[in-house]
Amino acid sequence: MIQAGRESDVAAGAGDFEDPSARVLAEAAAAFGLLASPARLHILWALAQGESDVTGLAERVGGALPAVSQHLTKLKLAGLVRSRREGRRQVYYVDAPEVVMVVRLMVKQLADRAAHTPDPRLRDLGA
Repeated sequence: MIQAGRESDVAAGAGDFEDPSARVLAEAAAAFGLLASPARLHILWALAQGESDVTGLAERVGGALPAVSQHLTKLKLAGLVRSRREGRRQVYYVDAPEVVMVVRLMVKQLADRAAHTPDPRLRDLGA
């Protein structure tokens, strides 16, 4: 979230970088599109806290095992998550720490904003 008085700093800083290539923009858009799913975002968030197998992830994110497995496959194909075999189970972990950094920043900003913004449902009740 941009704080008051900082908009010009951000706009001024935007000129410090060259425009990314079309390929880079397409890859970034694909990654953001992939993370537009709350379930996949939650899975990535959980894996950022530590590696896990699909059963542990399904329990943590409250998803069905087949759905979580499909989400993991998509995250893996995008190069955001990797896995390794440990005995009979497949253990997943984050393979894109820079993406986790962006996700953490966004979630923190939104959580901070929500903490300082009254719940509109309460406003309707006269609170």
